[in-house]
Amino acid sequence: MEWIELFISFFVANVLGYGGGPASIPLMYEEIVTHRGWLSDLEFSNMLALANALPGPIATKIAAFVGYGVSGWVGMASALTATVVPSAIALILLLKLLQKFRSSSVVKGMTLLVQPVIAIMMLTLTWQMGKSSIVSVGAIQTLGIAAVAFWAMNIRKIHPALVILAAFAYGGLVLSHMV
Repeated sequence: MEWIELFISFFVANVLGYGGGPASIPLMYEEIVTHRGWLSDLEFSNMLALANALPGPIATKIAAFVGYGVSGWVGMASALTATVVPSAIALILLLKLLQKFRSSSVVKGMTLLVQPVIAIMMLTLTWQMGKSSIVSVGAIQTLGIAAVAFWAMNIRKIHPALVILAAFAYGGLVLSHMV
């Protein structure tokens, strides 16, 4: 019956994750790590890093990985269904509704005022993952890697997937000999 828990968890995270995959990641974290204990902080961080390096929507990659890990192929199908189908149906219905009320100040206000909530959710997830990284590799390594990643992505405009791959290489070649 774990496939039902998978469906419910991913359904809730994706239906409430206004703004797409990145906005639903903190909600998935709550379900996967905090609520259900399917992954640890470190496992979630590793899975998220790898999922970001791969092409395609982040939410479906998380659903596939966790679903398969928890309950095999049935779990993967359940988690993916809960992730994709409700959003697809809602998209079709809401686009028709938004087209009808496109100029409404209520609709504009709803979409603008939810953005700060999403920003705080992302900041909270960043804080939790940062704490986990500090415990794992230390504050100096974590801050150094974060600074280099920030510089590479924001100043040098290097694609995030390449930065993640470089961090994997650094972790495998350098940190593995230090820790």
